[in-house]
Amino acid sequence: MRVPFRGRPGRARDARRAERRVSRPLVRSALLAAVAVPAAAAAAWIGVTGVMARSELLAAQDNLQELRESVATMDKPSATTGVAAGAPAQSGQEWLARSAARHAARAHDLTTGPAWYTAAQLPFLGGPLETTRGLAKASDRLAGSVVSPLARALPQLEASAKAGGIPRVLKGLESEAPAFARAARAAADVQDDTRGLPRSTWLPAVDRVRGQLSDQLDRLVPQARDAAVAARVVPSMLGSHGPRRYFLAFQNTAEARGTGGLPGAFAVLRADRGRISFEHFGNNTEMDGARADVDLGSEFATEYGNNQPESSWANSNMSPHFPNAARIWTSAWQNRSGRRLDGAIAIDPGALGLLLRATGPARMPDGTELTGDNVVDITQRAAYAKYDDIAQRKAYFVDTARAAAGRLMTAADDPRMIPPLLKAVRQVQGEGRLQVWSAHPDEQGQLASRPFSGVLPEGPGPFAGLVVNNAAGTKLDYYLDRSLVWAPGACTDRGRSVTATMTLTNRAPVSGLPEYVTQRADLPTYRTRPGDNRLIVSYYAGKGARLTGATLDGRPVRMIPGTERGHPVYTLDLELPRQSSRKLVLHLDEPGADRAPTILRQALVTPLQVTVKPATPCVV
Repeated sequence: MRVPFRGRPGRARDARRAERRVSRPLVRSALLAAVAVPAAAAAAWIGVTGVMARSELLAAQDNLQELRESVATMDKPSATTGVAAGAPAQSGQEWLARSAARHAARAHDLTTGPAWYTAAQLPFLGGPLETTRGLAKASDRLAGSVVSPLARALPQLEASAKAGGIPRVLKGLESEAPAFARAARAAADVQDDTRGLPRSTWLPAVDRVRGQLSDQLDRLVPQARDAAVAARVVPSMLGSHGPRRYFLAFQNTAEARGTGGLPGAFAVLRADRGRISFEHFGNNTEMDGARADVDLGSEFATEYGNNQPESSWANSNMSPHFPNAARIWTSAWQNRSGRRLDGAIAIDPGALGLLLRATGPARMPDGTELTGDNVVDITQRAAYAKYDDIAQRKAYFVDTARAAAGRLMTAADDPRMIPPLLKAVRQVQGEGRLQVWSAHPDEQGQLASRPFSGVLPEGPGPFAGLVVNNAAGTKLDYYLDRSLVWAPGACTDRGRSVTATMTLTNRAPVSGLPEYVTQRADLPTYRTRPGDNRLIVSYYAGKGARLTGATLDGRPVRMIPGTERGHPVYTLDLELPRQSSRKLVLHLDEPGADRAPTILRQALVTPLQVTVKPATPCVV
């Protein structure tokens, strides 16, 4: 079939070329539109859901913060949380946990999906999105796997306390131990995930939310671990499976020792199914001449052997590693009395003060009222002015310990007092005024990971510890102030240079102190005045650290090197005159000092003041 002629072939080709010239821009525009419209829609979606997710995250963090504070202080959450209006059948803590879980789950849902995942992979631009996604996931897991189980358990434990006191609480703790352990592991995992998120992005608002969650985790993770350890060991240690006996030392922090203070008054404590009683009270005079049959290793013998800690009661706790003192005390008591002990506990007058604030005052045989406000002053200062006779004063200290212990035991039998007592115990623990050791290896293995074990940690990493032992035999450490400044310097081939500056101040008055407080048992060969003190000052550095120089009040000084539990220890015999300060500066090379050091805090009358200056990472 013949095709009809419709025009010249040249004109047809020109038309097709013109059509292509017109269609190419249209195609490009269509393609750009096909890409741009979904991209704009995705950006809009991410923007809207990002704002919503941030709002949910902040709400979840507010709930978590209030819940953490209520647990830490044993206080009920405020009515403003919505408990009264929302769910009267739930405890305030349960409501907060459920609310936090809802907000965190919404934030997680809002930040999942292809748009968020793809955008988070973009270089630079995706930083805030990656952080937001990570924060939402972390908060969701934190609320669901950590906070909710703990919040459900706490009201049950409180109800057990009201119904049956300590014995019922111990049963409840044992039953909740697996849940507490899972929560502690989950909290640690969430903390690790959060630390892996970008620290600094181009969006400060997101960085602030990350910082807030990190701060909460820094407080929550240790609390979760403490709860897990307590649920595991406290029931057995308090006699759930048979009676236990412990050596309870009252440390006199007016005369410093490595674990806190001189072991003065003491008691033998009995625990049976949560019921606590005291079988014996005594003082350090009773333990004079008692010898401990313990082998604490060659390192301990090298550091402390000249002071005969196994046979000289006053020197039994010069090491800051509490298990050393505990083993000496329990062995010495067994040799003295013939009775085996299950562990040792140490507290000081500062601890008694915090506990008496929770329980109310105790009354001594002479009518003196011991309160949270006066017990430190009475035992660390006033008693020395009140009694010239040493035997009378030591008996007074035993009476003080007996009165305070009796008040605490009475409070422990009252279910209404258990929440404030637990709050006070946590404060005591936080200040390092409670140390616990168990003679049962499985229990001690659990305790050793927690600060209240008094264990000198062996792990790597930056470390800073200022420890003083009174070498004068005075009671002048009531007037001792201490400060430690840890400052990282330049990077070196060994890690980083570190400067540790320690200032010790003797505030003892020029006159008015009893002779027993100021007398020098060290019999110095040089001239001293009443109120002058002498300290053995030791600085504990991180593993692998090396001292490069030291000055005392600006002049070079020679430190005595040593080692304890892998830590380099540098020691100085220091005379500290009354109304004076002395500054000891150590320069060290320390590996791994890119982060803040673990601080060893020796609990004395006045707390150690610590300043840690930030470090910038070393470039490899």
